Amino acid sequence: MLTVTTVNVNGLRAAAKRGFLPWLEATAADVVCLQEVRAEPEQLPAALRDPEGWHAVHAPANAKGRAGVSLFTREKPAAVRTGFGSAEFGDSGRYLEVDLPGTGPGLTVGSLYLPSGEVGTARQDEKFRFMKEFHDHLKALRDRAAADGTHALVCGDWNIAHQEADLKNWKGNRKSSGFLPEEREWLTEVFGSGWNDVVRGLHPGVEGPYSWWSVRGKAFDNNTGWRIDYQVATEALAAAATTAVVERAASYDLRWSDHAPVTVSYEV
Repeated sequence: MLTVTTVNVNGLRAAAKRGFLPWLEATAADVVCLQEVRAEPEQLPAALRDPEGWHAVHAPANAKGRAGVSLFTREKPAAVRTGFGSAEFGDSGRYLEVDLPGTGPGLTVGSLYLPSGEVGTARQDEKFRFMKEFHDHLKALRDRAAADGTHALVCGDWNIAHQEADLKNWKGNRKSSGFLPEEREWLTEVFGSGWNDVVRGLHPGVEGPYSWWSVRGKAFDNNTGWRIDYQVATEALAAAATTAVVERAASYDLRWSDHAPVTVSYEV
């Protein structure tokens, strides 16, 4: 059994002050993918930079205090790759992947923090450029896994709600970044090209389960959320998924991020 968790921590040092470390100590996950770490490795205390019982790798952003992704694995990675060969986004702290040869037939797992975008601004243009380049990487990663007979899994904050069931207030967000027709069509293309939305596959025909809630109003209390944190797997690995759970905090004050961990178990 392989258990993988992905979570946008909304600042790892801030999350640690609110309960991230007790969660990490208690988790049964074999792999933990983090996004929006927002710190250089040397800025992290040892318990976060190199937690006991884990092999930790970090990809900070060139812009201090922004983005940043990390991977914690029980197994020591055989290889670590930062970025996905993009000249523009190579040091943006938005993608990191490792090879874990001891996991079943072998596994490549990536931690992704896709740009959030903002309609009518340069940020949205940047998001679209990222999406185009990253889709090319997904194709190459899929093909490499198929050629090697291994699995591939890309976890993270994809910052797109794919279907109406993936956000509570979809009618009011039809022109918002994260639910634009072009973004949703891009995810449809990804999911039709040998990659699978694992959580949706295990929770068909239901609203959510949401993984992010705005800090405004009572979005968390009313469960007015978005499902934007995905585990996206190649065919055979997706077929091996047995359970998928969003670890939603029992109450607002117990959250250590505005996202909740998304945890999937696979029989590999």
